[in-house]
Amino acid sequence: MPSPWIVQWAGLIATGTAVLDVATGGGRHARFFAGRGHTVTAIDRDISALAAQPNVEIVQADLEDGSPWPLPGRTFGAVVVTNYLHRPLFPALLEALTPGGVLLYETFMEGNERFGRPSRPEFLLKDGELLELARGRLSVTAYEARMVSEPKMAMVQRIAARLVGHTRIHMRDRASRPAQVHALPDREPLARS
Repeated sequence: MPSPWIVQWAGLIATGTAVLDVATGGGRHARFFAGRGHTVTAIDRDISALAAQPNVEIVQADLEDGSPWPLPGRTFGAVVVTNYLHRPLFPALLEALTPGGVLLYETFMEGNERFGRPSRPEFLLKDGELLELARGRLSVTAYEARMVSEPKMAMVQRIAARLVGHTRIHMRDRASRPAQVHALPDREPLARS
């Protein structure tokens, strides 16, 4: 069953747009978006739970071992991430968005340690961290930082945001530098705050 947050904001994604499902796990969101007519690239370290299906490209890659981003130069109309956090990927995820592309991100945040796993700081977003990721880069449609009771008690942070205008985000060094915002030719750059 797809995340209610993802279902709620899936309408932001243009019909037929390519979708990247990061850390896809069992592929619930890949199946959901393929069922809506999108071509989906589903990426995960362990793809054993994924069955082949039409409109879904399965990519096996360990996103945390320091290897280069496995989809260089590829862009998507949407990037979807749920229940996964590896901060060094933030620049690559933003760079993978086409102008007008949508980021749907939902994962655990500080405070979740009282409910169980994940509980280590490296797996929990800091308060407002997704908003900071979006600042100066994305137009935020919706954001939440709250306690949920379904499917279990947890502290989560969620964002639905769009890469505005014709701005592209270029990754310089995904491991140590923040993404840079550059306007395409004949366009004004977005103001950074």
